[in-house]
Amino acid sequence: MSTADDAPKSNFLRQIIDADLESGRHSQVVTRFPPEPNGYLHIGHAKSICLNFGLARDFGGVCHLRMDDTNPETEEAEYIAGIERDVRWLGFEWGDKLFHASDFFEEMYAFAEHLVRAGEAYVDHLDADAISDYRGTLREAGRPSPYRERSVDENLDLLRRMRAGEFADGTCVLRAKGDLASPNMKMRDPLLYRIRKASHPRTGDTWCIYPMYDYAHPLEDALEGVTHSICTLEFENNREIYDWVLEHTPAPARPRQYEFARLNITYTVLSKRKLLQLVGEGHVAGWDDPRMPTLAGMRRRGYTPEAIRTFCEAVGVTKTNSRVDMERLEGCLRDDLNHRAPRLMAVLDPIEIELVNRPEGEVTPLEAASFPDDVGKPGSRTVPLGRRVFIERSDFSEAPPKGWRRLSPGGAVRLRYGPIVRCEAVVKDADGVITGLRCVVDDDARANGTLHWVPAEAAVRAEVRLYDRLFSVEKPDQDPAGRDPLTFLNPTSLVVVKDARLEPAAALVTPATHVQFERNGYYVTDCVDSRADALVFNRAVTLRDSWARKVETTDEEAAAPVAKKADTRPQKKTRAQVREEARARDAELAARLTRYRDVLGLDESDADVLTGDRATGDLFEAALAAYADVPSVTRWVVNEVLAAAKDAPVDSLPLTGEALGALARMVDENVLSNSAAKEVFAELVERGGDPAEITKRRGLRQVSDADAIETIIAEVLAAHPDEVARYREGNQGLLGFFMGQVMRRSGGKANPGLTRRLLQKALAG
Repeated sequence: MSTADDAPKSNFLRQIIDADLESGRHSQVVTRFPPEPNGYLHIGHAKSICLNFGLARDFGGVCHLRMDDTNPETEEAEYIAGIERDVRWLGFEWGDKLFHASDFFEEMYAFAEHLVRAGEAYVDHLDADAISDYRGTLREAGRPSPYRERSVDENLDLLRRMRAGEFADGTCVLRAKGDLASPNMKMRDPLLYRIRKASHPRTGDTWCIYPMYDYAHPLEDALEGVTHSICTLEFENNREIYDWVLEHTPAPARPRQYEFARLNITYTVLSKRKLLQLVGEGHVAGWDDPRMPTLAGMRRRGYTPEAIRTFCEAVGVTKTNSRVDMERLEGCLRDDLNHRAPRLMAVLDPIEIELVNRPEGEVTPLEAASFPDDVGKPGSRTVPLGRRVFIERSDFSEAPPKGWRRLSPGGAVRLRYGPIVRCEAVVKDADGVITGLRCVVDDDARANGTLHWVPAEAAVRAEVRLYDRLFSVEKPDQDPAGRDPLTFLNPTSLVVVKDARLEPAAALVTPATHVQFERNGYYVTDCVDSRADALVFNRAVTLRDSWARKVETTDEEAAAPVAKKADTRPQKKTRAQVREEARARDAELAARLTRYRDVLGLDESDADVLTGDRATGDLFEAALAAYADVPSVTRWVVNEVLAAAKDAPVDSLPLTGEALGALARMVDENVLSNSAAKEVFAELVERGGDPAEITKRRGLRQVSDADAIETIIAEVLAAHPDEVARYREGNQGLLGFFMGQVMRRSGGKANPGLTRRLLQKALAG
């Protein structure tokens, strides 16, 4: 049984399953993921996939993959293959539990004849408009169809003739005899079968009548032995039909339907109709366009299955519809890629620097860490420094504004991993456009910042695609004026840089590999267009939420099609401007910025954020005094503390720097898992306290004792011999099942990395 301390978050579905297993109602949990193969899966489906497969895994059950192929006019083999590929990519396997609604067409038809013989269903010749009219309204009861009281023999004859193909599409339907006065409109003689003379992807022309979803769904569940049929909230009113069908047919089982809130995300639409429109009208380049919320598009853009699974777990399972901020999804991807994506330097808009005091032909190999923020993590590459290098054009200003922290005439900067260079001259063409800079290496100069760069002679050329959010407003499908979501398409959702320059190590990047372009973002080689001789990189996500830094306008202002009157009010300052002005007023903050960059080695953006006000900097300093691991403390302050404080000063939180440093240490020393640390952090920002005391009180300490974990693993393997045999026969996807079982038995406290290694060793047998 699951407990409150399980690694997965407790929710009402887990409580229901716990009770069912405890009472003996079910001995094994069977769930299902039942997509209709009429399009590609999207991020909303991912939540359902993770939920259904995750529940089955965590409770030692099975999850079926079922294609709900009851409409031959919209379903294609391409979509079926895509669904299977996406579910596997997310990390889930169904073994021999792949089903199709069409597997049960004969049984469903037999149950339909049973309903007719029992006087519970009839063939109706009313057209669709008349059926709607006869159903009445929410205030008025429905009226019986003139065909409702046909005899059993007549209805049976008509149903068989429908199946034999005697009637044209739309001529008649089979309806259940429901309750015409029911407040649930779906129960007013619901449709069970309709005529569709179209070839089916699996059954061909065998059938010309097809079951409606509300009829097929409960029967498929019963015939497959599903115990918990989990749907999204829009099917809540359908539950009454679900139960009616099972009560009035000789179905072999009585599964129950439960509903949860579907996933909605800001700056996107998940309506299949709208996604089809985006593809069909050419607004995107296809279902796998990296701007699409489809799993195929997200995979191509660079999202990882681990990040999506983490996001779905973090969102949780509720009964209330809501819209999740896109930043939460992007944050999960950043967290995942931060420790797996090696660093490279790339210049997207290059301007050449000639280092005039370096001899021609002289090349100095500079060692650059692949993971500079992860102390002790192996991996490095060599970057050759010659006489000419490229930097970003935006990193130079001929007339720099106050507080400029990059290169300017007479100013100096440090080249990342290399020397300090000072600008002595600006080279321009006949039109006055800057074409290059002349600098000298001067390690005695005071560096005004650190810039990424690439060697000009050895640079690798690549196309870089800068993807952004597809829509320009948070709720494109909920416009107060009723405008079409396509009105709000973001015109800069894709910017293509045709001739970016990358450091030489980029030539070794293999297809579909993630990298971080330093100071820029996380990228992946495009799985379709990238080749060894023509590299293409897609931006998966920026290093930090860049959307909030855009010009601040309301959704309505961003989308308004008509011109507005000139706004004479003072322009609102950006957060970056506020931080810059704070440093101009406070010499200590300015000194900290320099120290954080040049001594602690922080990148420009982190140093900027940490020195925007005294409270943030003081917390960072206090945390470092408690635990002197700069990357860890930086991540906690920048990613967690500032998010918890929102727009309030961080000293308004009861969290102390000493407590934050102690928490960071406990995570790095494997005392706490990341998920447990988030629990401790939540209490610290709400009430303050000592992380060690909170960990002890809540029983969150991570188990990293190999002997203890091996004991649990042995118990799990002994309890699941069939799964062990299937794993050793090649079903490697079961590793996730075993991980879930061990985590449950350990109360969610087993060290995941150690557990995985010990499991793989034990399963190798």
